[in-house]
Parts: sequence; C-alpha cells; structure tokens
Amino acid sequence: MSDHLMNTYMRQAVTFVKGEGVWLWDTAGEKYLDALAGVAVNGLGHAHPKLVKAISEQAAKLIHVSNYYHIAEQAALADKLCEVSGMDKVFFCNSGCEANEASIKLARLYGHNKGISNPEIIVMDKSFHGRTMATLSATGNRKVQAGFEPLVSGFIRVPYDDIEAVKQVATRNANVVAILVEPVQGEGGINIPKDASAYLATLRQICDAQGWLLMLDEVQTGIGRTGTWFAFQHSNIKPDVMSLAKGLGSGVPIGACVASGRAAEVLTYGKHGSTFGGNPLACAAGLATLQAIEQEGLCKNAEKMGNLIRLGFEAEFKNSPEVLAVRNSGLMIGIELDRPCGSLVKMALEAKLLINVTADKVVRLLPPLVINESEANELVQRLAKLIKTFLNS
Repeated sequence: MSDHLMNTYMRQAVTFVKGEGVWLWDTAGEKYLDALAGVAVNGLGHAHPKLVKAISEQAAKLIHVSNYYHIAEQAALADKLCEVSGMDKVFFCNSGCEANEASIKLARLYGHNKGISNPEIIVMDKSFHGRTMATLSATGNRKVQAGFEPLVSGFIRVPYDDIEAVKQVATRNANVVAILVEPVQGEGGINIPKDASAYLATLRQICDAQGWLLMLDEVQTGIGRTGTWFAFQHSNIKPDVMSLAKGLGSGVPIGACVASGRAAEVLTYGKHGSTFGGNPLACAAGLATLQAIEQEGLCKNAEKMGNLIRLGFEAEFKNSPEVLAVRNSGLMIGIELDRPCGSLVKMALEAKLLINVTADKVVRLLPPLVINESEANELVQRLAKLIKTFLNS
C-alpha cells in the first residue's frame, strides 16, 4: 500500500478486485459476502448489468459539462426523483454531506427571508450528518467533532425520539427555522423511533404550527433501503427538504437536496452551486439505479429480506442475554451487544464476511438490496456463529 495516503482510515488488510451481486473477490481470489454494501451505497450490489450498461454508454458519449448549460440526464433524474417522492425541486451535488450542507443553507436563507437574523436548526443527539464544518457541527457525536473547534453555531440539540424536548424549544426560542433529523439513525446505532410513523407525523405537525421546515436526512435511509423509496413514506407525511446520496448512484458519487412546497423556491440564482453536481455520468448512474430498483421490485425485497434477517438473528440469540436488541428498518439492521465489539469486524473479515460496528456496541448490516433468501440465511448463519464465539471468548 502507498505511504502517501493520509492516515484517515483504519483500513482492513484486504484489497478487492471484482464483485458480482452481494459477493466480492480479493487479490488472492477469495470470495466474501458483502453485508455492508460500501456503507449503504451499493444498493444494486456489484457489477449490476443495467448499471454497468448505463455508465458505459454514458461515458462513451459525455462525462461532464458545466451547469452553465442544460443537462438532459440531470433533468431526467430530477423528474424521476420528484415522481417517486412526490416532491417538487432537486439540487444535485456529489455526496451526503454536500446534500446536508445545501439543506442547512436553504434553511438559513429561509429564515433570513422571514426576517430572522440568526436562524437556528434543531438537530438530534447521536445523529450524523457529515464531516464538513456545518454538517459536523450539526452531528450529535462529540467524538467526530473533537479538535475541529470552533464549530459552526446555529444548532440546538435535543434527544432523538423526544417530542417533548422539541416542544420545549418551540416555547422558548423564536429563532428556530427548521428541524433536521434522520428517520432512522445509521451511524448512531440503527436507532429507530419507538413509533417511527407517529414521530415523524408529530414533527410535521410542530413544523407546520411553528412555520418551520421539516428536513429529513435520508442519505442512508433513502433509495429503497428501508422498504420504501424513502423512509418518510412509512408515514403519512412529506418533508419540506430531503437529503439523498449513498445509494442514489450505486457507487458513482452523487447527492441531492430535494425540496417541496415553500422550500422548493428558496434557493435561487447565485445562491448555491456545484461544479460536478448533476453531471451526465452521475445522473445516468442515478437514473439507472432508480429504474433497476423499480423494475426488479427491490424496495419490497429490502423489506422482506430485512425482516427475514432480523427474525433469523432473534431466533439465534433468543437465549443470549448479552444481545440486547436486534433492530431493523428494511435492510438497515443493527445487533446491539452489551459490550464493545469492534473486534468483530476483523473476525468477520477472516470469515469472509464484511460488516461494520458503529456506536461502539452495535453490529451494523447494510446488505445490497438485491440480496436473496439464500444469501440472507447464509449471512445470519455466518454472523451468528461469529457473535457467539465473540461473546464466549
């Protein structure tokens, strides 16, 4: 490996050279079951033929032109995103943190347009919104903020899944303009509200009553991962703003800030931009991804396989008090243990299985949306055995 890379990642000792579906192969030809999907990115798995075809054909025609000009692929993807979301306008960027940056800027401009000189946004404990300065400041994880002070001001933090805390802020702070929240907290440990539908519905009611924007960070939950196109569709609501990335391009970098109603007209000429955002190659990948998910019924598959995996682990650990909980929303799956379990990542790698541990004690699984029943059962069997070995060591 190169000595010239900054040491920003604790990399595992493996290099992958090819993939197919939920499987990856390393330089030695060893085969691995990928239960992480590039951290919820490779929703179509690896080397999906429809995606490969779309990227190859687009690369042979046009990879990039400036947003000074109309881009047909960008318009087509925006139309499709608005069709499946019921929202109105899209701004394209390159990543989840950029999508959240756009959301934060939109909220601040919305506040200034209302005459609020110091607009503030309610954010949640244990949240994760990115590593740029504004998104880092919005994130509810002191560990990732440490050393980067002074942080960006303008964020009010409350506990996740605590409506009363939000109501208390509403009674004492006239500068609030928006709530930014993940429908399911990914990096925070696959945290799901006790009544997810009611939680979002009540936040929607509060925002409507206060004139705030409801902004959902669907970077990890979006694009079919929870069993619907977007996690908000499990509730009978629609956000004002939604940020997307990860699974949108199936590995080709792309992000999107999607807005509806009053929020859709806030960002106007000269207020925001991106050099690479929405270029033809990225948008061709995004459009192919959405089409494949729709044609192959992958939202429904995510719901079915996610529940199958959860039930499998619940059965495996029914007599294991050390396993505190098994949680899922579609193919966002968390197994919470009673102790730190970071060493499971290396153990799993040695067993030819790719997983992640987040929030210190939660095994996080984000398999490709294309995973089938046989592969799901194999995932449960392999990982349950490893966790039992770990707990008994």
